[in-house]
Amino acid sequence: MTVDTAERPTGSAPRPRRRGIQETRGYRVFRVVNGIILTLVVVVTLYPFVNIVARSLSDEAYIIAGQVNLVPRGFTLDTYQLLMSDPLFWTNYRNTVFYTVTATIISIVMTTCYAYVLSKKQLKGRGVLVGIAVFTMFFTGGLIPNYVLVTSLGLKNSVWAIALPNAINVFNLLVMKAFFESLPTELEEAAAVDGLNTYGILLRIVLPLSKAIVATMVLFYAVAFWNSWFAAFLYMDRQELWPVTVYLRNLIAGATGAENVGAITEANEVQAEATLKAVTIVLTTLPILLVYPFVQRYFVRGIMLGAVKG
Repeated sequence: MTVDTAERPTGSAPRPRRRGIQETRGYRVFRVVNGIILTLVVVVTLYPFVNIVARSLSDEAYIIAGQVNLVPRGFTLDTYQLLMSDPLFWTNYRNTVFYTVTATIISIVMTTCYAYVLSKKQLKGRGVLVGIAVFTMFFTGGLIPNYVLVTSLGLKNSVWAIALPNAINVFNLLVMKAFFESLPTELEEAAAVDGLNTYGILLRIVLPLSKAIVATMVLFYAVAFWNSWFAAFLYMDRQELWPVTVYLRNLIAGATGAENVGAITEANEVQAEATLKAVTIVLTTLPILLVYPFVQRYFVRGIMLGAVKG
């Protein structure tokens, strides 16, 4: 290593001369290949969304002719106006927001409490509790027993039929448990010396330090509940209780009759079913797309902190 001794004060230690890091040829090739692969992944991922948006803004004749790709043809907003004029759509949309917010809050509270308990290595029976949780990842009671259980508990036609059976995702539980285990135990010991009990330590010490992982779990649960349709389809008997995903499912499956979307069919029978599907998909996914950028900055940090130790 070359040492620059020019104009150095007498008695001072020599200062090493900094050299720029030389990139190897292999590393440059890796960066180029990695950039190309990631660009292709982005293009493949965005293409369906752009196509759906273009179809939702296109005239029905161009869609049937297969002329709509990435750019709208025959630009029109008539289908948006027709869909938004359907009272059932807005009722189901309001249900989706309510179900998602309620179920996410319940899931976050239960997952946080369970993960915090499992993170205590001195807890007696900790291995049994972890085993019970992991067991449910691979074995379930089955569709019919779950339906009988929900029905016998009187949870049908309520938000509890959606929130409670799916309140704890074991993968999220294990990630949050690993994050809690990575926190310094000295902080909790100091808080206990200051007189805080277990709940006080969790609320005033642990959770403020866990914003990244909590935000990540909120994103996971919110997206899962927002996109969920089967539980509502199974446990909701009345249309006015369905989430908008069931509304979309009926459009895609062709099971929606005049009595379900009467405002649409009576207003204009010329609109193609494909256009209705595209518009409904856009309106359904738009809220999640708007919320995601505000949570994304916590996403990578939360997952890495909960999955990597050391």
